[in-house]
Amino acid sequence: MKKLVIAYSGGLDTSYCAVSLSKAGYDVHAVSVNTGGFTKEEIKNIESNAYKMGVSTYKNIDAIASYYDKVIKFLIFGNVLKNNTYPLSVSAERIIQAIEIVEYAKSIGAEYIAHGSTGAGNDQVRFDMIFQTIAPEIEIITPIRDQKLTRQQEIDYLVENGIDMSWNKAKYSVNKGLWGTSVGGEETLTSEKPLPESAYPSQLKHTEPEKVTLTFSEGELVAVNGIKNNPEVNIEVLNTLASSYAIGRDIHVGDTIVGIKGRVGFEAAAALIIIKAHHLLEKHTLTKWQLQHKDYLSNFYGMHLHEGQYLDPVMRNMEAFLQSSQENVSGDVFVTLKPYHFSLDGIASKHDLMSAKFGSYGEENKGWTADEAKGFIKIFGNQNKIYQQVNK
Repeated sequence: MKKLVIAYSGGLDTSYCAVSLSKAGYDVHAVSVNTGGFTKEEIKNIESNAYKMGVSTYKNIDAIASYYDKVIKFLIFGNVLKNNTYPLSVSAERIIQAIEIVEYAKSIGAEYIAHGSTGAGNDQVRFDMIFQTIAPEIEIITPIRDQKLTRQQEIDYLVENGIDMSWNKAKYSVNKGLWGTSVGGEETLTSEKPLPESAYPSQLKHTEPEKVTLTFSEGELVAVNGIKNNPEVNIEVLNTLASSYAIGRDIHVGDTIVGIKGRVGFEAAAALIIIKAHHLLEKHTLTKWQLQHKDYLSNFYGMHLHEGQYLDPVMRNMEAFLQSSQENVSGDVFVTLKPYHFSLDGIASKHDLMSAKFGSYGEENKGWTADEAKGFIKIFGNQNKIYQQVNK
């Protein structure tokens, strides 16, 4: 039999792929990559369902720490929000999932690798590019894309083959991960409809404001409320705290890799708070020019990641810059959680450049005299004065 590895999530698309490929004579080995958001019980359920689809083996790869180290860390360093809105929750994890899956396929000597992406989305590009770059000798098979299947056609096929798992009951497509959860439904296929309250995975539980202290060391979140842990654990801790306030909901509208506009809902409480808190700390600890150059490089980094260009060496170059910029980004950021939103109250850092010994903005100058200020202003305005006088 032809050995094939399938990227298996347990959803409708990958279930169809697993069943149809098994029946087509492939020796199907299912693998899912945990990039956060799954309980042990949910993983066991995915494994149980995989065997119902006729796979030979199932493997779950825990890649949460790898996901943080290789991707999320740099998204935080860069304060990356696509279109000033979206923390790249899904696109970021797809890169790591693709790398883990293709490496697993190579390790077991698979000749084929399959995924359940359609022909109209971003994931097909991310998966295919990673697969063909790392293992060009492995053939990629994509039944949903190649057969142009509708959701209903997939359901009918599975039911005909004795696999009825109430597929129609799942009104919303939900993708959970460490860096956020995406939510797609009939509303996100329109340009005007919002997602209903019930569509979001976390509901409002707390209404009284709560103070939270986030501690950063060289740009990484090392403690929440004084309790130290690994950054990926701290992300989960903060998400549990903040999601009970229904924080982090929004709808992202963006340009897909294939050139059409896309709209998706998401809930990313921890991601949004961490990015905004980290950015505030940077405003206090980085110079004007560090902040300026970080802005456009971070924008490039986020766009290239979204477009599936993670393996291009330019990404390692930008990561080196982002890592270097974090040398003095250490200190506490004080946050207040409130229903549906949060506020940044301030920071405390030994690297705070807002130091009173040099003067207080708009109040008192201590590092220069009045005459020195006048001379600086005169020279600083020279170019404008010359231009206006020459061209008046």
